Amino acid sequence: MNTAYDTMLSMISAVILTHNSEQTLIPTLESLSWSDERIVIDDESIDKTVVIAKKFKTDIFTHRVAGDFAAQRNFGLSKAKGDWVLFIDSDEIVTKELAEEIQFAVSAREGYYIKRNDYMWGRELKHGETANVKLLRLAKKDAGSWTRPVHEVWMVEGEIGQLTSPLLHYPHPNVAQFLEEINTYSSLNAQYLYSQKVRANWLDILAYPAAKFFRNYFYHMGFLDGTAGVIAAIMMSFHSFLTRAKLYQAWNRSHL
Repeated sequence: MNTAYDTMLSMISAVILTHNSEQTLIPTLESLSWSDERIVIDDESIDKTVVIAKKFKTDIFTHRVAGDFAAQRNFGLSKAKGDWVLFIDSDEIVTKELAEEIQFAVSAREGYYIKRNDYMWGRELKHGETANVKLLRLAKKDAGSWTRPVHEVWMVEGEIGQLTSPLLHYPHPNVAQFLEEINTYSSLNAQYLYSQKVRANWLDILAYPAAKFFRNYFYHMGFLDGTAGVIAAIMMSFHSFLTRAKLYQAWNRSHL
C-alpha cells in the first residue's frame, strides 16, 4: 500500500505544450512552481514564448506539431524524468488546491482525471459542453501513451481516479483567435475522419451543427452564461459545421 511518505518521494514532471503563447504562459508556469520538473514542448513559436520560458526553471524542446498533437504529447512524455507526468496547456492554470492534491495523488491507481473550468473573457462558463469536462492529464509515466492526432486521448492502462480540485482554463483571448483555432482544429479533425473512412453528406453538414448548438445552448443550459454562453455555443456549432464541410470537400477532391 502506498503511503504519504511514498508520495513525497515520487517525482512529478509537468509538460507544457506551447505555440505563440506569450500572452498566457507566465501564469501557467508560475502555477507549476511546485512541480519537480517543468518541460516546455514548443511548436516553433515566432513570438516571445521561448524567451519567457527561459526565465523560469524549465527544459525547453522545439518540436513541430505537424498536425499530430498525440505525437507532440508523446514526445513530451519521452522527455519527462518523473515517475508521474502532468500535462498542461499554455492557457491553463493549476490552483494551489489542485497542486496540493496532485502531490498526494500517488496511489494504487495509474492516473487521474481532472475537471477543467473554462473562463471566457473574465466569465466562468458554468453551463454548456465545457461545464463538465474531465481530462486525463495526470498519470504514471509508463502507464500508457497518447493517441488520435486531434482531440487526443491518453490511453492509460489500469484503474483511473478523479481529483476534486479543478484546472482553470483561459482560452481564446479574443474572437479572432477563437476563429483561427476553430479553423485549424476543424481541418485536423476533418483529415482524421477522412483517414478513418468517415463520410459526410449535406444532411450531416446541416444537422450536426444544429444539434450541437441545441445541446450546448438549451439542453446544457448555455444560455445561463449570458453573452459568453451564446458565443461559445455558436463557435462550437461552427466548428462542427467546418469539420463536416471540409470532410465533404476532402471526399469530393479524392474523386476528381
